[in-house]
Amino acid sequence: MKQPSVIAPSILSANFAKLGEEVDNVLAAGADWVHFDVMDNHYVPNLTIGPLVCEALRKHGVTAPIDVHLMVKPVDRIVPDFAKAGASLISFHPEASDHIDRTLGLIRDSGCKAGLVFNPATPLSHLDYVLDKLDLILIMSVNPGFGGQSFIPAALEKLRRAREIIDRSGRAIRLEVDGGVKVENAAEVAKAGADTFVSGSAIFGQKDYRTVVAAMRAAIDGA
Repeated sequence: MKQPSVIAPSILSANFAKLGEEVDNVLAAGADWVHFDVMDNHYVPNLTIGPLVCEALRKHGVTAPIDVHLMVKPVDRIVPDFAKAGASLISFHPEASDHIDRTLGLIRDSGCKAGLVFNPATPLSHLDYVLDKLDLILIMSVNPGFGGQSFIPAALEKLRRAREIIDRSGRAIRLEVDGGVKVENAAEVAKAGADTFVSGSAIFGQKDYRTVVAAMRAAIDGA
């Protein structure tokens, strides 16, 4: 059974010169979470933000859940830093951890909810032995590393399969999607089983955040 929908704008597409204001505005416009795309120029070919940015937003007064997507390798070294900085959820890629079960345990022991991220070509079989340690499954609908990419249609079938796995488990695990999500395809993505929607340029690239968040919410809830 799907949980209430969550819209999580990715600050990768925000104006970093005034990030606190950007996050305040998008949350006031109706967004639910703040999504952090953390890239290390090693696991993915880009370099973005670290724990200091997360800590700065908390000090600025942001109280919404901060959803940290680690595109870094190795993972374990940085998990406690993000937890201390104020992360609410921390997700990572199985390819980036030598011991997936241990990393999930580390995230939870650090006081955060734990998620596992699946690239377009990564099989869902990693879920077979760790569902009991997961709060979130993130399906990438683009290849990780850059914002502004187009949605990969094969992600819809992967979302459907992940939804079946979650429903069979009976666990309250969120199903998140990240990459190319916009108002025009949000309903189709929701029908495939997603309940948590990351969107970067489709939100931060618009002048009126409230209008686009409301339109995306209407598309999702009407699916």
